[in-house]
Amino acid sequence: MNWTGLKYQLKALRRDKLCVLTFLLPILAGIAVNLMGDMDFSAMAEPSFGIVRDGLTGEMEDWLRTNGTVEIYDSREELEEAVKEPATQTVGVLAKDGEMKTIRSGDEFTMYAKIADRLPRLYEQREMTAQYDLKVLPAGGGSDIMKPLLTVIVMITAMFMGCTFNAMNILSEKEDGIEYVNEILPMTRGQYVRQKIAVGFVGGTVSTVITALICMRIAAAQILPLLLLVVLSAFVAALAGLFIARFSGGLMVGIVYIKIIMILFLAPPILFYMLVPADSVWYGVSYLFPSGATFYGLMGLMDGRTDMVREVAALAGHGAVWSAVYVMMGRRHRKKVQEG
Repeated sequence: MNWTGLKYQLKALRRDKLCVLTFLLPILAGIAVNLMGDMDFSAMAEPSFGIVRDGLTGEMEDWLRTNGTVEIYDSREELEEAVKEPATQTVGVLAKDGEMKTIRSGDEFTMYAKIADRLPRLYEQREMTAQYDLKVLPAGGGSDIMKPLLTVIVMITAMFMGCTFNAMNILSEKEDGIEYVNEILPMTRGQYVRQKIAVGFVGGTVSTVITALICMRIAAAQILPLLLLVVLSAFVAALAGLFIARFSGGLMVGIVYIKIIMILFLAPPILFYMLVPADSVWYGVSYLFPSGATFYGLMGLMDGRTDMVREVAALAGHGAVWSAVYVMMGRRHRKKVQEG
């Protein structure tokens, strides 16, 4: 490792505002997630009913208030405007000939459309429902599911910054002509690759560790599994940056590749985690994405798990395989240059 070269690389990155922002953004996002506290998201799913002032009987209005929030409007025109407003999911409720009627815009979510269609019948059957003894169990904090999920997403984003670091750094050197200067420096190809990986690896690791200290509360037994997940994931992300720089013809193409790879880092594990049973074959297939093992490992740590053998093994395998692929590509390139 050329430590002098690495030191100058880190100094150059420190002056790069984009790299500094990439480093700080996950940390700031982690602070925002941590400040969520016990914010309750359940109110977001509570139906909202709009009525005209004095347009319903007192019994109808009281029944609506027990099943959602009620907004009162001065006229039917105002109510219809509120129902048509795309930013809201308000269900309009009117009374006609002593019966409850609803109005809706037609472009609301399926859940609210079904509520609007079934609301009059539910009101008619309210006495039948009252014959049963209903017991509502208190739910936990609304952020019990959302906060761990957001925390893991922020941490994976922090790990991914090593990919952005390396790709943007190498592509910038190509466009500025520094790549030709690097070729005459007393530094082997292996030293150059290790130096570039180290830049993204150190940045991604430090950013992720700081984010973890802000967002996560883990036991002493979970520290080693967390560090293994962070180190291996940051290494794979830094290696991905080298692949992007190799296959990109220019800076703009590299930015497009970075966006695509970032989507592949975040979207598949979230979808598999939320939609696929843990004992299914497809769940195992998701480990073909490096971020899949990272995502499942971090979610396991948030749930109190300490056994990360499968996730660590998957990440180590990805690191070994893609390192070998990159080395083979480099050797093949040098061979073509020598033959040419």
